[in-house]
Amino acid sequence: MTSAQVIQAESSIQTRQDSDLAKNVVNIGSRKSVLALIQTDIVHHALEAAWPKLEYKIHAMSTMGDKNQVTPLHDFGAKSLWTYELEGLLIEGKLDLIVHSLKDMPTQLPPSCTIGAIFKREDPQDALVVKPTLPYKSIAELPPGSIVGTSSVRRSAQVARKYPHLKFKDVRGNVGTRLSKLDAQDGEYTCLILAAAGLKRLDLGHRITQLLDSRNGGLLHAVGQGALGVEIREGDERTTGLLAKLSHRPTTLACLAERSLMRTLEGGCSVPIGVETGWKEGHGHVLIMRAIVVSLDGKEAVEAEMELEVDTDEQADEYGRTMAKRLVDKGAGEILRKITLNRAIVNA
Repeated sequence: MTSAQVIQAESSIQTRQDSDLAKNVVNIGSRKSVLALIQTDIVHHALEAAWPKLEYKIHAMSTMGDKNQVTPLHDFGAKSLWTYELEGLLIEGKLDLIVHSLKDMPTQLPPSCTIGAIFKREDPQDALVVKPTLPYKSIAELPPGSIVGTSSVRRSAQVARKYPHLKFKDVRGNVGTRLSKLDAQDGEYTCLILAAAGLKRLDLGHRITQLLDSRNGGLLHAVGQGALGVEIREGDERTTGLLAKLSHRPTTLACLAERSLMRTLEGGCSVPIGVETGWKEGHGHVLIMRAIVVSLDGKEAVEAEMELEVDTDEQADEYGRTMAKRLVDKGAGEILRKITLNRAIVNA
């Protein structure tokens, strides 16, 4: 952080005084990780440029997902793994806004919370990062038995579908920790699959071996990946006004459509749903969406592609619902039902 005061939220947020409002103070919530704070700084600087006379305080805290670095993500079951604790402080009025990676935000927010802004998307693709001592330049070159490190069932399911000869091992921790595990001389990982946006924001773009999408590697990214979502209290006109001119409209519409798709399918970060959206060249209001639902073992998959004109939030929401219905009609509902049933049996 630079000019904003960074505060460790667990110990100090309780001391926030009502006088903050009179002093024109904006209290911003963030996770503690280096990447989260870099992303929060993006929002802070945008606010500061738009409203330079206000004072900004950044309150950093650890969430459930940060505190437990052992349990695989798909075993948690909680959709608010990265947001719950911060949302509690927002609802209590101790924070004015929270900066999230949009892909970590549940598609169903608490009734008293809403998205106040979605910032311009960084590269939404996944990235293959190969161990530096190995010669492979693409996921297609990896030999049988190579171990792919990922905590995402979306990634592992799609890779298993395309490259069944590869193996997977869960890897938790922040980006630096994961890269250290990959780079260790005696480490077991051949490669990692990470979000390109996070690597680029951390100035680690040079570690990317291959960018993965529908045409390269055959992976669709997570809903909201690469975008920053700012969560606020429903009805907070002051904060809504501060954020009004900071939201990036093309990113917002694309991400609202993606989130509507996931919400309709009732998926979360532990369900293998991938998307890819882009604005049709030469047709500025036509949004192209590709989506996939994959079984955990990669043996079953349903794909669909659509393009529709999208100008409003309501049209984006309807687009996502229409895509979800198309996937369900092709068999996605049965794949998701089996995943949910299997998880319930395992956790019984």
